[in-house]
Amino acid sequence: MPATDSKLPTAPTAEALPSGFLRRFHTPHLLFGHELTLRQGVFALFFVFCLTPWASPPVALALGLLLAQTLGNPFPIHTRRLTQKLLQFSVVGLGFGMNAQAAVEAGKEGVLFTVVSIFGTLLLGYFIGKWLGLGRHVVHLISCGTAICGGSAIAAVGPVLRAKDAEMSVALGTVFVLNALALFAFPPIGHALAMTQNQFGLWCAIAIHDTSSVVGAAAAYGDQALQVATTVKLARALWIIPVSIGTALFFKQQGVKVKIPYFILGFVGAMLVNTFVPVAKPLGPVLVQLAKIGLTVTLFFIGAGLSVKVVRSVGVRPYVLGLLLWLLISTASLYVILHAV
Repeated sequence: MPATDSKLPTAPTAEALPSGFLRRFHTPHLLFGHELTLRQGVFALFFVFCLTPWASPPVALALGLLLAQTLGNPFPIHTRRLTQKLLQFSVVGLGFGMNAQAAVEAGKEGVLFTVVSIFGTLLLGYFIGKWLGLGRHVVHLISCGTAICGGSAIAAVGPVLRAKDAEMSVALGTVFVLNALALFAFPPIGHALAMTQNQFGLWCAIAIHDTSSVVGAAAAYGDQALQVATTVKLARALWIIPVSIGTALFFKQQGVKVKIPYFILGFVGAMLVNTFVPVAKPLGPVLVQLAKIGLTVTLFFIGAGLSVKVVRSVGVRPYVLGLLLWLLISTASLYVILHAV
């Protein structure tokens, strides 16, 4: 299966120690026979806070970003590995709070939006990328990430393209920076426009790249928005498969393997159990709550991976491409949803 939305550009293997006050946070101290640093302590405090009811997905992401821009992530390899699995388990857990019949209705409503927006985004990305003078691989990766499901799509399409590590990092960095902006911006916009729960959930699923940020923004808006957003987004994520096959054909790549997002089947299975197995219903609220905590921690880890070095390494033109595609798909889908849903 493809790496989930958590996959970030690889962290540098060596990190230069800061000077002045911040150096104290990087200096090891002996505690109970182990060498620990103050920034590891700060990371632990933030992590524990993300497990509490006071933390929310936007707050967790903000804490991760704060850590990344100041002290740096002391465990970049571990958080990157954990994020991949944690997001998958969290998505499956959310399925235990959803009704299959309601999900089918929500999925039906989002099918037309999904098809039009995916192919429209890929087409626009091609022409805008050509205008900006970007390489074909970077353009296609950013376009796929915007059109389908962010980092998951990039991680799946990249090997099909035989994209270089630098191209993958540029695309992932672009998508994740814009994801962070969307998580903070969408709920206030939804409230300002008095969007219904159904409208907002559908908008999130179409206009926000990654599953983690889609679920985070929708959860901040309401439970019904969360159900709609999760169902439509995961149905959208299945388009990874045909788009990957189309990529192999379009770029004339042979002998490549298309990766399948199997965790979506886990989500569907959890939803079916919650709907048709009465004995499992009492466990539903507990599993959903654990899934929401897992999502909050996931966004903290993602924020902690967006260091200044990652943000700066992308360059201006990929951000311009990503931003233009994101604004176009966001405004167009918002207009249609407000007038048709």
